[in-house]
This record gives sequence, C-alpha cells and structure tokens, in this order.
Amino acid sequence: MNPYLDIVIRSAAVYLFMVIALRVFGKKELSQLNTADVILILLISNSVQNAMVGNNTTLWGGLAAATVLFAINFILKKLMFKYKTFGDFMLEKPEILIHNGNLDFNALSKLSITNDELKEAMREHGIEHFADVKLAMLEIDGNISIITGDKNLKQTHYKRRKNHKNLIQGNS
Repeated sequence: MNPYLDIVIRSAAVYLFMVIALRVFGKKELSQLNTADVILILLISNSVQNAMVGNNTTLWGGLAAATVLFAINFILKKLMFKYKTFGDFMLEKPEILIHNGNLDFNALSKLSITNDELKEAMREHGIEHFADVKLAMLEIDGNISIITGDKNLKQTHYKRRKNHKNLIQGNS
C-alpha cells in the first residue's frame, strides 16, 4: 500500500474516533479544562500520533496527516451546515439553566453543573441573585451566557477562563 494512502486512512480513522469521543463526553468538558484534562489531551495527541503516521516520521508524512485532519474538519463543518439532522447529531443544543430566576435542576443535574459553577458564572456577569437572571444558557460551545434585566434586557457572556477555544461571541 502507498505509505501516504496509509497515513490518510489512519488519520481519518483517528479523527473520526476523536469526534465521536468528544461527542460522547459532551460540551461541558470542553469548556472546563483542568490540569488532568490538559494532561489527557497531551497524552492522547502523543498516543494517536503513531496511529496516524505509523513509522513515517518524515516532514511529508506529518504534512499529509495534518492535511487530512484539516480536510475532514472542513468537510464535516460543511455537512453540518448543509444537513440540519447531521448538524443536530454532531452538535448539542443550548440548554436553559435558569428561566425568570428559576433554576432548572433537571438540566443542571443532567449537565453535571454544580451550584458553585453556576454562581461563579453569575459573579463573572456581575449578578448576585438567581432572581435577577431572566435567562441563563449553557451554549453549544460549553460557555454560560446570561440575560438579565426587566424592560431593557442586558446580555453578557461568560467566557470560562479555562476554555481552550477562542470563539468570537456576539453581544459580549
């Protein structure tokens, strides 16, 4: 078999495995990287490197693997945009955590968000009481956004400091 075709197949398999694994473990995990999570990511990247390129340690082998990863990522994003059901499968939906000052304990429990984590997000938004929150959502990127106010709604966006993504958010 062509060594570069082998790298393409291996890289695609590893990428798809990682997408499925991240989908299973959920969005909250992406937004709250602690020391153990960083170590896990480093060890996973080291362990899957050989699975992708095998014994090929050449520049061209590494570039072939990187190209495949970028291409698959590009294709998946296009498919998620074009086919709503595929996008729904790949991405979780935003979850309501607080509505009109009332906590959704079922959602918080399902998402494993503690009272302390929710209060931390509120403090980051400058909010002291649950009653002041019109709407708090766990967004698809794992961050918590909060809307407050009565007649003039004010939206703030809490970007978790441990978040490894640098997404641009509207209405921040």
